[in-house]
Amino acid sequence: MTAANRFDHQQLWPLLQAGVKRSARLRHVWVDQGYRDGFVALLARYHYGITVEVVTRPKGVKGWQLLPRRWVVERTFAWLGRFRRLSKDYEYLVQSSEAMIYGVMITLMLRRLTQ
Repeated sequence: MTAANRFDHQQLWPLLQAGVKRSARLRHVWVDQGYRDGFVALLARYHYGITVEVVTRPKGVKGWQLLPRRWVVERTFAWLGRFRRLSKDYEYLVQSSEAMIYGVMITLMLRRLTQ
């Protein structure tokens, strides 16, 4: 979590560093057009071997267009929001919220496996 006066692109490098510490499998990251400068992408490739792909709109398209990989996070938040316990932030500790999210995601995966 960061303050609202910080831009997303300012947080990419610390986020990549934290991601590499948590997962040795991190190899590819999709970002939106706010990260077009490419400097962090160069750092990520040089230091960690991670490729950073900017998802852009096709040229000449007017109006709304579904972009590849763009709505994955929003879709996941919508799935989580359908569970009453996660519809509001009831938890005091971050670890409790994280445990609830893991539980809900396990439930969602099990439902898909049984269909």
